[in-house]
Amino acid sequence: MARKRLVIEMGMGVDQHGQEPTVAAARAVRNAIAHNALPGVWEVAGLNDPNEMIVEVQVAVPYPEQVRTDEVLAVLPFGRKTINVESGGMVVQGRAIPSLNDKNDDMLIAIAAVTVLIETD
Repeated sequence: MARKRLVIEMGMGVDQHGQEPTVAAARAVRNAIAHNALPGVWEVAGLNDPNEMIVEVQVAVPYPEQVRTDEVLAVLPFGRKTINVESGGMVVQGRAIPSLNDKNDDMLIAIAAVTVLIETD
C-alpha cells in the first residue's frame, strides 16, 4: 500500500523550569495539533476509525537521548504513532528558581512536525 500525506502541522514547546526535554517535546507536539480538525480523514480519505491514521512525529530538542518517547506520543489522541527525536531546538538562559526544582538556568525549546498520512491502494 502507498502512503499519502494529508496534513503536516508544526509546533514549538518550552520547558522553562525543570530542564526536561520530554516536557518541551510534548508541549511542541501538543502545540502542533492544538488548533486543527481533520474532517478530511473521514470525508475525503474515507477512514472509519481515527486510529487508522498514520501519525509520524519528528521532534528536535536539546538532549534528545533523554526524551521519554512514550510520554510524547501520549499527547496524540489517535493514530498509529511513530516518533523520531533528533538533536536541535534551543537552550536559552532563564533564571533558576529553587522552589520549582530547577537544576540550572536553562530553558529548553523544542520544535515538532506532526504528519498525518493514510494508506491507499
